Amino acid sequence: MKLAAALLAVAVGTASAFTAVPVRTANVAPALFMAEEEAAEPAEVEEEVEAEPEPAAPAYTCMSREAILAEPNTIEFGGIWDPLGLSKLGSDETIAWFRHSEVKHGRVAMAAFVGWWAVGAGLRLPGELAFGLDFSSIPSKGLEAWDAVPGWGKAQMLLFAGLIELHDELFFSRRGEHYLRGGTPGKNMVPGLFDPFNISSQKSEEALAIGRSREIKNGRLAMIGIAGMYAAATIPGSVPFQPDC
Repeated sequence: MKLAAALLAVAVGTASAFTAVPVRTANVAPALFMAEEEAAEPAEVEEEVEAEPEPAAPAYTCMSREAILAEPNTIEFGGIWDPLGLSKLGSDETIAWFRHSEVKHGRVAMAAFVGWWAVGAGLRLPGELAFGLDFSSIPSKGLEAWDAVPGWGKAQMLLFAGLIELHDELFFSRRGEHYLRGGTPGKNMVPGLFDPFNISSQKSEEALAIGRSREIKNGRLAMIGIAGMYAAATIPGSVPFQPDC
């Protein structure tokens, strides 16, 4: 019996060696398919986007010295009158600054010449110059008239002139308007002060060029004239045929 039981056990064990063992493959196949799909899809590559360059600063241009010096010298001398070559020592911006200053000083000199003459001729404004000081009490001579103005009155004049300069430099610093950035020297000095009726807008470019030339010439003569009046007032006999001013 024991031998029969042993043989039966060996037979069962041998048979079980050829019996297939169940394997859990239900979850393996989906995982394999997902891995294959992921491998098939190419990985997204981020494209490098070039940064946009910063906009370049606007290039301001100034009028050339030839264009600036052409007025008003071409009529009398047939070209730029510069026997010492002083205009070649600086840049275009330097010449533009000098021309702007020349126009400005010429305008001030013309106003000063007329004012000096008007005071000497006895012309007076009505009312008071200051508290207790009438315009009629102002002396007729130029320097004495200036000395009669109170100190705070002179300070107001200087402050007003400073505000004009500030307005001229700050509010006309845009491209094409400032005299160092493409604008015409002497053009933008407090709008409406020298052209209150906007007559210049009705003139052609040729007429405007002639007007600018005349203004520069009259300004130069006015600077010489007011300098002569000042010399005659401070140094008697310094100006021939000029009475004491």
